[in-house]
Amino acid sequence: MKFGYFLLGVGPRHHAACAMHAEACGYESIWMPEHLVMPDEMPATYPYTSDNRPGITTRTPLFDRCIVIAAMAAVTKTLRFGTGVYVLPLRHPIITARTLVTLDRVSGGRVILGAGAGWLKEEFDAVGLPFEQRGKLMDELIPLLRRLWTEEVITHDGPYYRFGPVRLEPKPLQKPCIPIEIGGSSPAALRRTALLGDGWVEPGSKNLDDMAAKLKTIREQRKAAGRDHLPFDVTVIANNIFNTPDDVRRAEDLGVTRIVVSALDSPYV
Repeated sequence: MKFGYFLLGVGPRHHAACAMHAEACGYESIWMPEHLVMPDEMPATYPYTSDNRPGITTRTPLFDRCIVIAAMAAVTKTLRFGTGVYVLPLRHPIITARTLVTLDRVSGGRVILGAGAGWLKEEFDAVGLPFEQRGKLMDELIPLLRRLWTEEVITHDGPYYRFGPVRLEPKPLQKPCIPIEIGGSSPAALRRTALLGDGWVEPGSKNLDDMAAKLKTIREQRKAAGRDHLPFDVTVIANNIFNTPDDVRRAEDLGVTRIVVSALDSPYV
């Protein structure tokens, strides 16, 4: 079992010190939250809590996770860094590919792209993107990122993105490319995880039985797609479902490979 730490609640000038301390304590990774912009009033549309409210407010300071990850990577040697999770449809794939390959190179191949479709409609509205199409955008974006990270010359003509021929250099240090773990628990998110993901970022199961059922769905769909032989990480950020060492052992038996802990009750945003 690998253990990560979800870093939220401290300012960016403390991130480097937190990363060095986490590495010294034996943590495998640090995971950073992500939102591009907040509405003036938070809607009750968050899908992972009983009252549909996230563990943050519209005044919670959020920083560009890639910049702070680069700062933490500069003062650490073994710690990996994950985005928990990056709202993938909010950016053009070339921008995402360039940002993540830069992080991969700066960190020496220690970055994980935790990616999700997003839940905050107002965030999409603010940048003029179609919230209702975010799932279809994800389905086009994920394979396209892998092409940008592996192919020498890329031409793409899809439903939402058209460009090329272009080159994106350098390629990531990680081979075949940067791992993409997909966050979400809806049927569509579980399907996307099974068919396109290098792993699953578990966002908020009510208990271990709930998580086990979702993992079973993912495994069945991976097997049906002929992907069950490929490496696959299961990252659980909803650490409030672990109350005893037996819970951790059961999670490991279920196939969880990483538990991300936090000082907050509900760190997933």
